Amino acid sequence: MKNLLPLELRNRLGVVLVGDELLPLEEAEEAVECLDLDGDGFLVLDDLVNFMESSTHDDHGEKEKLQDLRRAFEIYDMERVGFITPKSLSMMLTRLGESKSIDECKVMIKHFDLNGDGVLSFDEFRIMMQ
Repeated sequence: MKNLLPLELRNRLGVVLVGDELLPLEEAEEAVECLDLDGDGFLVLDDLVNFMESSTHDDHGEKEKLQDLRRAFEIYDMERVGFITPKSLSMMLTRLGESKSIDECKVMIKHFDLNGDGVLSFDEFRIMMQ
């Protein structure tokens, strides 16, 4: 792969990136500026490889974060039913020194209970933790 200037990037990748229209030169220039490791104004294979590797690490970080959330969810699911119930939330909060009644826990869950079933699924828990 030879060194690519923004105009060459636009001509080579433009149709692929934006359908029937060419990638605007301004966007190609921004892409080169963001990806160009040595700041010489050209993209080389190493620049693209570095970008792909950093993207992979970001995905790995997201997977790790999701696994951590799953473990936290399982800790709160003290009844092992696959949901955080008001009872299991109350028990967990008591263990953490924040005693709440089951009725208080129902109110807490209601704020994030998207489907109204009275419990928190993992997806609802994940949204709550964002």
